[in-house]
Amino acid sequence: MYDDPMPGRPLQDGEFYVTVNGIRHWCRIAGAGKGATPLVVIHGGPGGNVYNFERTIGPLLEAFATVVYYDQRGCGRSDPPASPADYSLPLLVSDLEGLRARLGLARFIPLGFSFGGELALEYALAHPGRVERLILQAPTFCDPVRLAWVQLYGFYHVATGELKDRIAQLLAGDEPAPARLEQAWNLVDTETLDRFLFFDPAAARLNRRLWEESGLVNTGDMQRALAAQPQPPSRMDTLSRITVPALVMVGLHDRNIGVDVCRDISARLSRGRLVIFERSAHFPDIEEPERYAAEVRRFLGL
Repeated sequence: MYDDPMPGRPLQDGEFYVTVNGIRHWCRIAGAGKGATPLVVIHGGPGGNVYNFERTIGPLLEAFATVVYYDQRGCGRSDPPASPADYSLPLLVSDLEGLRARLGLARFIPLGFSFGGELALEYALAHPGRVERLILQAPTFCDPVRLAWVQLYGFYHVATGELKDRIAQLLAGDEPAPARLEQAWNLVDTETLDRFLFFDPAAARLNRRLWEESGLVNTGDMQRALAAQPQPPSRMDTLSRITVPALVMVGLHDRNIGVDVCRDISARLSRGRLVIFERSAHFPDIEEPERYAAEVRRFLGL
């Protein structure tokens, strides 16, 4: 662990904390000195962390790129804010911009997975001049009602027995879809969730082992805070404003976001390119890491 880096100094490998907007953010740089624009990994959740990503696909990316990992406010190894009111998409975008400035990066390449892909897109819309390219893994950037239906049917597909019957009842209900989805998330067990998120059971076991190894938890604070805020309608039409090359990746068996959502996102980006991983669900970074790294490398032209 070394001191908070100063802008203008060359990046160096190692762990450190950067204080942005009054919050200490845990960061790690690996593969410094590669000479290309750094990748900044933006994790999902909301409320997750980058621990598993660092230990699965991370080393393969570090072989050809400078990679900056960080945990968002209140996530992983970063400090929590004083109040739940201090979670919002604009604040998370501001934190990322503060991290960029603190590292002295003129531009960088956001690599966001799941909710992190949504945050990467929000950042690119707010700070277009700071983004050289975009890498998006199953981003959650769509109408929350549409996303709720995708996940509800995804749970129904992988559930068994009594749980499947209860999910079917939710599908037939008359509450708003997001409210029904919240109930579904409270019903599912570990085995069902693993089938929902992964194609390969061995990858699901690896994911859980790494979570246990990390000792880190998702407190749910960010998720609850964001869910309590007014939900904007779909912003798909804004994506045409993003003019940098963008790689959108998704597993063919992704039931959390889905191929159709990712295809729509890619089509609306001015220079979007969609890659589908045939033997992956929501985490091709864990299920097909070698191909994932090869697609990223090809996209970067390295």
